[in-house]
Amino acid sequence: MQERHVTQLSAVGEEIILSTRNLHVFYGQHEALFEGDLEFANHKITALIGPSGSGKSTFLRSLNRMNDRIATVTGEIMYRGVDVNQPAIDVYEMRRRVGMVFQRPNPFAKSIYDNIAFALQLRGVTDRHQLDEIVETSLKQAALWEQVKDDLNKSALALSGGQAQRLCIARAIAVKPDILLLDEPASALDPVSTSQLEDTLLDLKQKYTIIIVTHNMQQAARISDYTAFFNAGRVLEYDTTSQIFTNPQVKITSDYVSGNFG
Repeated sequence: MQERHVTQLSAVGEEIILSTRNLHVFYGQHEALFEGDLEFANHKITALIGPSGSGKSTFLRSLNRMNDRIATVTGEIMYRGVDVNQPAIDVYEMRRRVGMVFQRPNPFAKSIYDNIAFALQLRGVTDRHQLDEIVETSLKQAALWEQVKDDLNKSALALSGGQAQRLCIARAIAVKPDILLLDEPASALDPVSTSQLEDTLLDLKQKYTIIIVTHNMQQAARISDYTAFFNAGRVLEYDTTSQIFTNPQVKITSDYVSGNFG
């Protein structure tokens, strides 16, 4: 059995908004996640790091049931005291509260305005003044308003990669989630856009809990409060980011963050 060191955040006084217990994920007969028991603190950024195929994206996508049609997920996913991995859960309502931004920007083939208003209109928001307010607030929170405020009726497909990714964040937060899940959101972005995205996430954690998968060690060190290291389907170490990067307790974690892995 591999050495493990997983800090329980509830034991150090953090307010826990989301936690997993006995979480296992199977793709057919293949068990992709063996040990994924973690607690996530409210209004903090948690980075999930580890080599390709280690289970971190599988874990992330399980948190709001994005694996439902392609995998079997067992165990508990406790969101504000409710196990959202139960069959009776309204998955769509849960995903409103636990939003997701994917690796590659995926704006709708609609205007910038309608990218954000669309989901709200589906939920019955029809008042134009209310829609205008939410669109503006969401774009401001995603640090995009000043760049697009005069072009709201233009196609979102004309945005740059960094702008499109921030639009996807604005779209996710327009429905007022508690938690934002991000799966390598900067992997397709240039360094300037990546830096802008990181600044946006640091601002957003004042209002949202953020869980981000990243292959970029510098990014994890720059923006996250806590870091979980995954390897071969297991969480091997979970602690404050400063502890993970300066004094990890598990040798394989030390090897990975220092570039001596593999």
